[in-house]
Amino acid sequence: MVQLESLQAAKESGNYDDVIDQIPYAKLLGVVMREDSEGQPIFELPFSDHNIGNVHLPALHGGAIGGFLENAALLHLVWARESNDVPRTIDFSLDFLRSGKAQSLYARCDITKQGKRVANVRMTAWQEDERKPIAVARAHFLLS
Repeated sequence: MVQLESLQAAKESGNYDDVIDQIPYAKLLGVVMREDSEGQPIFELPFSDHNIGNVHLPALHGGAIGGFLENAALLHLVWARESNDVPRTIDFSLDFLRSGKAQSLYARCDITKQGKRVANVRMTAWQEDERKPIAVARAHFLLS
């Protein structure tokens, strides 16, 4: 459970580390969350050698990209809902558009529909140019 006080303090300070620390897989991946100039969350997966899947290219591992996008969506929902519960993933669909280079990865999320029990989220990941995504994903989450 994400502490509501932690989330409010993070929003006020712009430092979401305490919120990310409460989601173990996001912490393991090294996900970074901040707000852009318009106050919307943006996510970063800083480059790390342990996220490389193909050492010959080198390219980011598809599982690292997928895990990053799923955690970005979870964090986005926690941010948008101001809830103390982390939503549960119902399903997750990922489309790879190009290989991820050995550099940091960024993502934005968009809640396409939110009801009382279920939310639909669309995620986009890019590296050098936001207009050239390397992956897009869609997910449904069960809300508490």
